[in-house]
Amino acid sequence: MGQQVEDGGAVAPFTAEEYAARQQRVREAARERGFDALLIADPANLYYLTGYNAWSFYMPQVLHLPVEGRPTLLMREMDANGAHRTAAGIPAEDVLGYPETLVHHTDVHPGDWIAQRLRERGHATAARVGYEGEAHFFSVRTFLAIGVGLPEWTFVESNDVVNWVRLVKTPGEIELMRAAGLVASAAMRAGLEAIAPGRAQNEVAAEILAAQARGVPGADGDYPAIVPMLPVGEGADTPHLTWTNAPLRADEPVSIELAGVHRRYHAPLARTAIIGTPSSELDRLAGATVEGLDAALAAVRPGVTAHDVTAAFTRVIEAAGFSKNSRLGYSIGIGYPPDWGERTVSIRADDPTVLAEHMTFHLIAGMWMTGYGFEVSESVHVTADGVETLTDVARELITIDAGRTL
Repeated sequence: MGQQVEDGGAVAPFTAEEYAARQQRVREAARERGFDALLIADPANLYYLTGYNAWSFYMPQVLHLPVEGRPTLLMREMDANGAHRTAAGIPAEDVLGYPETLVHHTDVHPGDWIAQRLRERGHATAARVGYEGEAHFFSVRTFLAIGVGLPEWTFVESNDVVNWVRLVKTPGEIELMRAAGLVASAAMRAGLEAIAPGRAQNEVAAEILAAQARGVPGADGDYPAIVPMLPVGEGADTPHLTWTNAPLRADEPVSIELAGVHRRYHAPLARTAIIGTPSSELDRLAGATVEGLDAALAAVRPGVTAHDVTAAFTRVIEAAGFSKNSRLGYSIGIGYPPDWGERTVSIRADDPTVLAEHMTFHLIAGMWMTGYGFEVSESVHVTADGVETLTDVARELITIDAGRTL
């Protein structure tokens, strides 16, 4: 599932021509917003624009993309040396690496070197440069060092312009999202099958992680931007807990939120299981939440707003006496730690974004009460006339036999 293209010695899911087209779309979006160039640090955006893929984002690395002219990818030398193995979207001569002497140094910084290299390449002119202020790995020190080295520039928050270009997927990207959905379904089934009274939480997590990496025939797995989340028992009233070594117990809920990943494209999925018999409160909450998510899914189609989808869910749960203060979902696609969301559209009442064909979202109906909770979600693709769910795990409160042994 998906494709792996060898292009100029690089292994990437798309051709050099596709990356060039993406860069041009981003240039046009940047020009419309009055930018002369973008300084891009989000590893998901580097991957989208060049195909570059490595665990190097913990060090300063940026792509300088002018609205006119060639891009420059600047990163640690040991990573630049191998960038050609994945980065099909940028020529090797436009990938520059800073020396190891600048790494974790108190007196000098890679940002100094980045500024000097861009100056040497003719970019030290008066320019309005958009920077990614929300990128998790674009440090304050990197930002300040580049600013000192290029005082000719006027830095302006880019407001995630690249992320917004990523919002509508190409058919090739949808194919990768479908493959990620297959991996997500397999990982969720592995997690559910690992649940049993007395089983340690970390052993359940281990089965999920193995399934995420293994993938399925035709859709190999990749590491997720977020580890599996596994709130258990009373802790199920909190969404983002991971796991401990505590044993699972009968009559307690287990919520699992994970993602299937294929070529860095993510399809998140959440389900809640109960070992034994659910309480009447949990059973009622689960029924209303699943019904609400079904209503939201039925509302998804081109031309409706994020508000409309939220309203469909809200009508159902409020009729059952429940309320939800958090958003119902968000756009998804490429993901790197620490998040698989795109930081663009939120499915919530105050978001007026109009949905369009080939957008993809994670609709997560998480209901966190006091001392218990219920999560159920779907990764979805907006089709020409409705919605496609990317996973195939039963959308319900899943009952695990209290007598199960493994």
